Amino acid sequence: MSSVLWAPASAAFETSNLARFARLNGFDPHDYDTLHRWSVADPGSFWRGVWDFTEVVGDPGRRSFERSDTAPMTGSSFFPDASVNLAENLLRGAADSTAVVETDESDHFRTIARSELCRLVARTASGLRAAGIGKGDCVGGILPNRVEALVALLATLSIGAIWSSCSPDFGASAIVDRLGQIGAKVLFVAPRYRYAGKEHDIAERLIEIAAAMPTVRALVLTGAGHLTPKNGVETVNFEDFGSEAALSFERVPFNHPAYVLYTSGTTGVPKAIVHSGGGVLLQHLKEHVLHGDARPGDVMSWYTNTAWMMYHWLISGLACGAAVLLYDGAPILKTAGGLDPSPLWKMAEKAGVTHFGTSPKYLSTLAGENYSPARRHDLPSLRWLLSAGAPVSPNQFDWVYDHVKSDMIFASISGGTEIIGCFMLGSPIHAVRRGELTAKGLGLAVGVMDERNAPLIGRQGDLVCTEPFPSMPLTFWGEGGRERYHATYFAARPEIWTHGDVAEMTVHGSAVIHGRSDTTLKPGGVRIGIAEIYAACETFAEIEDCLVFGVSVEGDEEIVLCVKLGDGVTLTPELAVQLRRRIREDASPRHVPHRIHAVQAIPYTLNGKRVEGAARLTVEGKPVKNMASLADPACLDEYRSLDRSRAA
Repeated sequence: MSSVLWAPASAAFETSNLARFARLNGFDPHDYDTLHRWSVADPGSFWRGVWDFTEVVGDPGRRSFERSDTAPMTGSSFFPDASVNLAENLLRGAADSTAVVETDESDHFRTIARSELCRLVARTASGLRAAGIGKGDCVGGILPNRVEALVALLATLSIGAIWSSCSPDFGASAIVDRLGQIGAKVLFVAPRYRYAGKEHDIAERLIEIAAAMPTVRALVLTGAGHLTPKNGVETVNFEDFGSEAALSFERVPFNHPAYVLYTSGTTGVPKAIVHSGGGVLLQHLKEHVLHGDARPGDVMSWYTNTAWMMYHWLISGLACGAAVLLYDGAPILKTAGGLDPSPLWKMAEKAGVTHFGTSPKYLSTLAGENYSPARRHDLPSLRWLLSAGAPVSPNQFDWVYDHVKSDMIFASISGGTEIIGCFMLGSPIHAVRRGELTAKGLGLAVGVMDERNAPLIGRQGDLVCTEPFPSMPLTFWGEGGRERYHATYFAARPEIWTHGDVAEMTVHGSAVIHGRSDTTLKPGGVRIGIAEIYAACETFAEIEDCLVFGVSVEGDEEIVLCVKLGDGVTLTPELAVQLRRRIREDASPRHVPHRIHAVQAIPYTLNGKRVEGAARLTVEGKPVKNMASLADPACLDEYRSLDRSRAA
């Protein structure tokens, strides 16, 4: 079977933003390799070209790029003379155009025009100023994915302050571990929220959080519910916060902090990563406008909470003139008749979503439920389906073209919180190949290296980036932040970003991600990725979810596979034989697990990522340093008693 599942029609290719950008800069859009080489060889010209093509609002200054001879990655700078405001660019566009579509699992649905969004932002910004918040101060959010969170974020950015957010389902210690690091002065909070059909009252948790953060001056309450904090912290309802005012923007240097995002934190206190407004803006405009072909009038969605980087990535679609869809609730609901996977597709149909963002786990659940969006929903506007958070297996590529839409671009994208963007992503001028991430991002010198720092094609190695780019972190927040930042990404290879993914570049310029470096398995001393094992397991209808990790044993490592089985399914010797056979055939003999255990639950972080490392530590009898980062820490209890003698 051909690996090409989709290719652009000639007219769509020629009129795409990426093709137009290439021609404007003197390149043939059919020769992407040359365009990409230029984008990393001449970063000043390339990123200034992105600024001009996307019509960034602000003053770019005289210099677009200054290279450091002594520290070419960490010492170089972009637009050192520029003056820009991220919120000003997100709020531009026709006043009467739709900016936000807000919906939830209860079928609530409303649209908000840009003029109304600007009014709300201006009022909230006036409230922040009255509360003494100014340039460089930190504002936090503990909010569901509704318009109030977006307004608070934009208002914070508009005055030159710094925004950081947590999802309301995070525990008190997890939130304090994050927002407590940065000394947030005002918190926007939701005392009540709804998820999976249940109402959750977190007022007492918010009181505990405010008491543990002495920097907090005021709590701004959104939605229903109330609370009375301790220590004289002021509370005010969102509707009463601020007064009607003209919208204004504090333009700041390109590298002025805008967001603080956090790593998962399973090995310690989450790292607080500081991102610049200018870097975020240029990186996201490049990714949305050029790689995603986003246009005014499009409607972009991503199933995310307000803490994940994909939330920040999504809302940058506003800068393209697109509307963003904010969905609050569970993606799949439990009903008396079983699981209902329809909420996200109903909203996509009603809102006319053009770019639909999701995850491999969600796609796997749809397939397991035999839920075919193509048969159940009318999706004429859908042009892009995108997936992030984990590698997408080849069979899932087949599934989306069979069961979502045959004529669309499916883009498996990969990057991270650390760069608030993508190293590998989609493209309107490339073919989509089965199981592969389509293209290296423009402006990013992405490659794969071995332990000799030699580049690899067709073999697994470390995903690296060898040239600077605007959305590199400014630092990690706190004392010694710059040193900790360097130690995390540049210790393995000085002045070469080592991302922590095991990847493989193909001869087509595409890539395959095999998993995180810290989850890489080494049975018999040979390094292998875990993505192939997950892909094989996903072909079994009996398996709802799974986890793969290595356990040290007598100077070697054995592969452990834990499977969460469907209702009424047991881990029989026959099923174990079938699993091992499929893994051997689809991956290699080295990937075959030594032990297979049936478990009740799979551990995930609060941001929805499997935590192989936490399971490994637990099985080996070692402590997990930050249990607060896990969505369900108690699920690890059964891993403590996994017995090799009872494994399949």
